[in-house]
Amino acid sequence: MKLVIGPNGNIRTLYCEEIDLQKLGRIQISRGSYVEPNENGQWMVDLSPLSGPTLGPYSKRSEALQVEIEWIEERWLQPKV
Repeated sequence: MKLVIGPNGNIRTLYCEEIDLQKLGRIQISRGSYVEPNENGQWMVDLSPLSGPTLGPYSKRSEALQVEIEWIEERWLQPKV
């Protein structure tokens, strides 16, 4: 689990249940993307909540979920410089 702590003490992470995030303070959870099937039954990753692109199509939902995680970790879950 990757945590990015900003200069103001705010923490950003890709939500999972590895640790109890409430122990770190008040939490605010918001959607970072949507993984949904298109009209052809292929899977699309819509990263617009993070000002990102739409990726896909992918034949398997598991592929789309993996791409979603990689994009978030590589492009959104980085320290702001």
